[in-house]
Amino acid sequence: MSAQVLVSRPLHPQSIPVQCLPSRTVQPAHNTGQSSSSGLATSGFRTAKYLLEEWRQGADSSGYQAAADRGGSESLRGESKQLAAECEARTRRSQADATKQLGQRLLDIHFWQSELGREIRDVTAETELLLQQKQRLERGLDATEIPLSIASDNLQCRERRAAGELVRDGPEEELLREVELIRNIQELLKRTLEQTVQQIRMNRDAKEKLEMDWSDKVEAYDTDVKCGRYSNQSTEIQFHHNSSKWEDNTSTPETWAQYSHEIIYKAERERIASINLRSLIDNILQDTAEDLQTQCNTVNSAFAQRCEEMEDAKRKMESHLRNILNEIGGQEKNIAALKQAIKDKEAPVKVAESRLYERSYRPNVELCRDPAQFRLVSEVGELTESIEFLKQKLEEAEQSLRNLEDTRMSLEKDIAYKTNALFIDRQKCMTHRTRYPVLIKLTGYQ
Repeated sequence: MSAQVLVSRPLHPQSIPVQCLPSRTVQPAHNTGQSSSSGLATSGFRTAKYLLEEWRQGADSSGYQAAADRGGSESLRGESKQLAAECEARTRRSQADATKQLGQRLLDIHFWQSELGREIRDVTAETELLLQQKQRLERGLDATEIPLSIASDNLQCRERRAAGELVRDGPEEELLREVELIRNIQELLKRTLEQTVQQIRMNRDAKEKLEMDWSDKVEAYDTDVKCGRYSNQSTEIQFHHNSSKWEDNTSTPETWAQYSHEIIYKAERERIASINLRSLIDNILQDTAEDLQTQCNTVNSAFAQRCEEMEDAKRKMESHLRNILNEIGGQEKNIAALKQAIKDKEAPVKVAESRLYERSYRPNVELCRDPAQFRLVSEVGELTESIEFLKQKLEEAEQSLRNLEDTRMSLEKDIAYKTNALFIDRQKCMTHRTRYPVLIKLTGYQ
């Protein structure tokens, strides 16, 4: 039986360029013809030999394949070199741009860091000034205790005035107004002090937020400075996988700047409120100190006027007392004179009555109502009437003397009361009021 020769090894279709392939189609060889290598001697054996034409085709295909591989490799080397150069340039540009962006970011951080630092210094300085005003308020509030103590002591001292001198006069009304004024001022200063403490707390809260943001920016600045110093020759660089992923809590440049702007704005708002509060404290302390000083002067004037009134009344009473004493002396002399006059009438009465008694013993018709008898009777009547008049006048004089004595005692008591009231007002109250705080102390500077 005739055996067919194996088909030659086909070339890989991608290993030979299209233009290098022959246009004819190679047909498989068959063992037919006289020159066939398969004869009777090889009958029954199969062969793996190629035909010469196949060998040439194989050699040509190898050449074509080598040329194609060489050309592709040369093209790939050129493309690779060009791509490597482009990637290197792109890498340098990207790294330079990233470094530039880091530098710009450093400028932005430095700007906000400077703004935060400036605001921190301003808020700190303002808080210190407000603390000084708080101390002034505390000193001013403490200084009001002295006027309140003085006014209360004055009122208590004046309660010890006696009898008719215990009156609701001008000094007492002004002292009551002073006590009410001091208490109102103390309430105002306490409310202002509470507001000041609250404002200091808010200033410190704003400062804390500023310092936290400033600290974060210092850390971020140091981090970006460190990043900006990295180069391809740095020894600290290494691979960090997944470092290019966006974090969930990252902010945008807009929200980043807006955050710093808002806390600076809030700090400025608190600082302005603190400035306004300091101005208010100045005005309050100045106004309250002036009000207290004005009321103190008013009370002192009322005391001085009242002391003048009492002094004048005391002088008048002393003058009346002197007159009463003189009158008492005169009245005592008058009483003594009246008593002597009554006593002096005893002898004439005795004479007249003795004459009448003796004449009553005239005998018989001699017991006559003669003019002498009438005159004697008239004389006794006149003497009796005179004695009655003198006794009546004596009683009136004695009653007048008693009235003068009562008046003297009343005047002496009134003078004593006024002396005591003058001592209380002048020696106690007005002397005590010399310890009244001065204006600079009431304003909290001492």
